[in-house]
Amino acid sequence: MSSTNETTPISIKIYYVICSFSVAFAVTAVTISITILALTWKVKRRLHTVRHLLTCNTCVASIFYCCVQTINYVYLIFLPNETSDIGCRWRGYLSYITICGVAYSFLIQGISRLFIFLFSIKYPRLTTLKTHYLMIVIQWLLAVFIPLSTIITDDIYFRPVTLCWVPLKKIVHVIYTFSACYVVPVITVFLIYGSLYYYVKQSTKRTVAPTGLINNFKRDLELLRNIVILLMIYLAGGIPSLLFLLTAKQIFYLIGIVTISLMICIEKVCTILLDRDLLNIIKKLLRKKTRVVPFNNIGIDIKIHGAIPNAPGTLKLSP
Repeated sequence: MSSTNETTPISIKIYYVICSFSVAFAVTAVTISITILALTWKVKRRLHTVRHLLTCNTCVASIFYCCVQTINYVYLIFLPNETSDIGCRWRGYLSYITICGVAYSFLIQGISRLFIFLFSIKYPRLTTLKTHYLMIVIQWLLAVFIPLSTIITDDIYFRPVTLCWVPLKKIVHVIYTFSACYVVPVITVFLIYGSLYYYVKQSTKRTVAPTGLINNFKRDLELLRNIVILLMIYLAGGIPSLLFLLTAKQIFYLIGIVTISLMICIEKVCTILLDRDLLNIIKKLLRKKTRVVPFNNIGIDIKIHGAIPNAPGTLKLSP
């Protein structure tokens, strides 16, 4: 999230190793994300739901993040002569947009569960696809507007052998970006989960509550719990960056470059594992590809033709 101190530049050779690992995880995350998007598009009956729409939105945000960071590494390592402050500022701005995009995509997943959980009967419009498309538009507008401070100020500027982030010495700006991109959406999701968990616990104590309604509440709470799990995996990638903000030690900065891409990759794998519909479809596809032709077919062919057709060392029988 923030650059290292200017007085202690990092060797470009270290970036070769760090960025290589980060790109490898990023490519894997993009591959998994594209797979999820393709399966959702292909399997229309089962996966064209509000939940999978928001899952695909998170995948798109993850792809965007991985691509932008890879471009930043290309500029850092292979285009060192590109020293424009404006260009660096725009790359930093795009990086913050992608971080906001991923974080707020989890937030609208939590808000969606809240709408379905509490307002699906009284306000059915809140649970429609149209409403969720509108939520996605608002999410990306927030992702564009929240980091505008990085482009309208001069805080981001070109520094040799350094990624284009807000430098640590701009402490107020750093706190703002970290809070807006991470803290606000995370706290909101946890508040939603905590309030719904409390609501379900209170509902189960009421003997007048219908059993079917309680089961629906528990199912929605389980889906929201999965969202929280995926969000926590994503947040784990930002822990080294937080430690860097607190200690200013470069080791945490370098680890943070890798861990965000790594955790996005792990989060994509867990997205499939926690989604029963996606997991079952992938299992079926793998079973189809691993089917083996029964051995008995060869025996039948031998009985009919007297030999295996086109097999080396066999004679063709005259008709």
